[in-house]
Amino acid sequence: MRRALVALGVIVAAGALGWAIFWWLPGIISPQQATRSGAAGTEAPVGGRTIRATLFYANATGDGLVGVEREVPQADDIAAQARNILERQFEPAPPPLIQVVPEATRVRAVFLIAGGTAYVDLTGEVASTHPGRSLDELLTVYAIVDALTVNLPSVTTVQILIDGKEVDTLAGHVDLRRPLPANRTLIRPPAS
Repeated sequence: MRRALVALGVIVAAGALGWAIFWWLPGIISPQQATRSGAAGTEAPVGGRTIRATLFYANATGDGLVGVEREVPQADDIAAQARNILERQFEPAPPPLIQVVPEATRVRAVFLIAGGTAYVDLTGEVASTHPGRSLDELLTVYAIVDALTVNLPSVTTVQILIDGKEVDTLAGHVDLRRPLPANRTLIRPPAS
């Protein structure tokens, strides 16, 4: 019994340490190596400035992504700019394109680490209200990944988290256990 309690204590301590490292590591590394943007740190556009960003939505047939240039509020640091891009990405798609990110999904936090990986923490609705088909999941994941990697040259890979935790997948098909690079094979030319 005592051995079981000691083992349980070690497991709880390891979990707490892992959680602490996940949330505080970006600030410990150094401000130049890691940047974080959370709900409390959302930046308004400086002087109403915007940038043109390419955002991705499903084409009318739902079998690929189409890039659309849209205005996005400009931010002073990369993590805040990434958050602004994603918040705009999650808005309704311009017709006749289809939004691939579930409507209630919100950005909880974004932080970057040295080497070009962006960690994107989304609310649970991205998984709980997802339609679940494999192609739909691919389009959701790569609309997010490609929106950041196309528009922010310093971002080379994206790790998607849900409610502050690493997850295996959104809906059982796309492996999210590691950071993902851009996937241009899903991008289709815009309809004329």
